[in-house]
Amino acid sequence: MYKLLKTEGCAKRGQLETVHGTIQTPVFMNVGTAAAIKGAVSTEDLQNIKCQVELSNTYHLHLRPGDRIVKQLGGLHKFMVWDKPILTDSGGFQVFSLTTLRKIKEEGVYFNSHIDGHKIFMGPEESMTIQSNLASTIAMAFDECPPALADRSYIQKSVDRTTRWLERCIAKMKELNSLDDTINKQQLLFGINQGGILNDIRIEHAKRISEYDLPGYAIGGLAVGETHEKMYEIIENVVPYLPKNKPTYLMGVGTPANILEAVDRGVDFFDCVLPARNGRHANVYTNKGKLNLLNAKYELDDTPIDNECHCPTCQKYSKAYIRHLFKAKEMLAMRLCVIHNLYFFNNMMEEIRNALDEGRFKEYKKMRLDGFLENDKK
Repeated sequence: MYKLLKTEGCAKRGQLETVHGTIQTPVFMNVGTAAAIKGAVSTEDLQNIKCQVELSNTYHLHLRPGDRIVKQLGGLHKFMVWDKPILTDSGGFQVFSLTTLRKIKEEGVYFNSHIDGHKIFMGPEESMTIQSNLASTIAMAFDECPPALADRSYIQKSVDRTTRWLERCIAKMKELNSLDDTINKQQLLFGINQGGILNDIRIEHAKRISEYDLPGYAIGGLAVGETHEKMYEIIENVVPYLPKNKPTYLMGVGTPANILEAVDRGVDFFDCVLPARNGRHANVYTNKGKLNLLNAKYELDDTPIDNECHCPTCQKYSKAYIRHLFKAKEMLAMRLCVIHNLYFFNNMMEEIRNALDEGRFKEYKKMRLDGFLENDKK
């Protein structure tokens, strides 16, 4: 399913064949938590801005509209009118972020809905069932995301439980994929590496989950407060113990610089809410770093966000106009900036793939990072 096409140092250029099409890697997955990109961005827009994979959230879709309803309507692809791959996260991160609303047991997690407070139980089998109902291309194993700074004994117990939960996820997915009424019988399962910022626990866990020979593996529980340097150190230590012939997914990361550094260390799947979230607040990415369009200096600026960008926003609209839209509280402002930011990330990934194809990734990475730093000094 995954074919490693080329390497440059630790950086990988590959492709993953799925039932919903081929994913060229490295890839940035565009986050549509509740089956929509925040900022009034349609799936038709995603087609136009080079999106390969859309990511939706198991927890949120289970609460609204309900995964059984999505299944009755033909699955997530039909529901949101998107024919390319979709990855659903397991709901684990959202559940474990509800620190005051949940109780962790061996069987799973008991928690209260953040919407209306009603009691919910989710364990490995429930997460797999919900994701099967959604019929995503790739489902994530249900794991516990322990606090990065938790003590060693807690993290070890948590990681051991995550391994036991992974075994239950594998068994449940096998069962679900064999049922007649399952929409996507070729759903793939990715396992998740945890261990906080403790390299030895991370490495041991990577070795253990690699034995299950899954279609892909993720590194979870990072970008939650640790320094970038610590994150890069953990990636460097963990990636060598995950299968090189399978995709490696760094969950919830990150900035353009984070992505470049992680690709250099062997990661080839990424997702992050930053481009859409920043866009909704007038912060946009360019080849020279990030800009805040609310700054007064853009009031009379009739140039696009980025002169080198070919996104639909930059082809037509000026910084001055978009700034005016934000000041007037027009929704179009958010839409234009989210479209630009997602295009920027998707296009950067395409450039990374081209650089790897041509054996010049190191040179490309330096050029990109130098450009970002140049803007920071201004």
